[in-house]
Amino acid sequence: MQDFSLAASLSQPPRIDQVGVEERAARFTKRSIKKETKLNGLLLTLNMIDLTTLEGKDTDGKVKQMCYKAMHLHDVYEGLPTVAAVCVYPSMVGVAKKALEGSGVNVASVATAFPSGQASRAVKLADTKYALQQGADEIDMVISRGRFLQGDYNFVYDEIAAIKEACGHARLKVILETGELVTYDKVRRASDIAMHAGADFIKTSTGKISPAATMPVTLVMLEAIRDFYYKTGKMVGMKPAGGISKSKLALHYLVMLHETLGEAWMNNHWFRFGASSLANDVLMQIMKEKTGIYQSADYFALD
Repeated sequence: MQDFSLAASLSQPPRIDQVGVEERAARFTKRSIKKETKLNGLLLTLNMIDLTTLEGKDTDGKVKQMCYKAMHLHDVYEGLPTVAAVCVYPSMVGVAKKALEGSGVNVASVATAFPSGQASRAVKLADTKYALQQGADEIDMVISRGRFLQGDYNFVYDEIAAIKEACGHARLKVILETGELVTYDKVRRASDIAMHAGADFIKTSTGKISPAATMPVTLVMLEAIRDFYYKTGKMVGMKPAGGISKSKLALHYLVMLHETLGEAWMNNHWFRFGASSLANDVLMQIMKEKTGIYQSADYFALD
């Protein structure tokens, strides 16, 4: 259970200046990125992507194809990194784990009644434990937004802490679903609760509702991570998910990451993009930097 002193500190998070945070986020899009730096940024972006399929129509074959792509993004270009992870439903973890064996690519699994979170804690724990038994390296859980929005912060904290305990050595990403939280103040409070409860990552969205990730929301979460680090000495990762499909936007996110949290966070252990469609655009831009010519999207697998 959450102790009184922690409850008191979480009940009064910093108030967010909406105009200020949106202006700061916009300034990151004005940075000039030169050719070599751009190429390095594109390669880093590729290595930070979690390729994802979370559909009711997912099959073993679709998951295997995605795993192959995770390991072989574009065989014409030697030396490309792999993506960071693939993310699937618990029922597909075993398929992904086998397909990725020996690759170094992690298997992440959504859990806790994703994407709604509308289930009992017992069901959420069982969902999490099943994914782990199947071999998941990472768990992406959703918070109970209804309980959060009605002010039951102790419930949200305790639920995250229980899932974190169940994860053992697996890393836990806590999805806030910021589009449903609406205000930056609520995003900041939810970020603080998740980190104090043991989140290894905080993540913007499920990708199932709009708006998903935005630069201002991500900036609010990055600043929460920075303040948490200054207070506790503990690093927490960040994952913007949904709505990031273009390389140029991804590079803006990396600029924001570097200028807010610094070099230590500039790797896929601490930052991820939840944006499968981003991979192909990054590959097209990398080939443009290498050859001077854009390749057709037909040269790249959709899955």
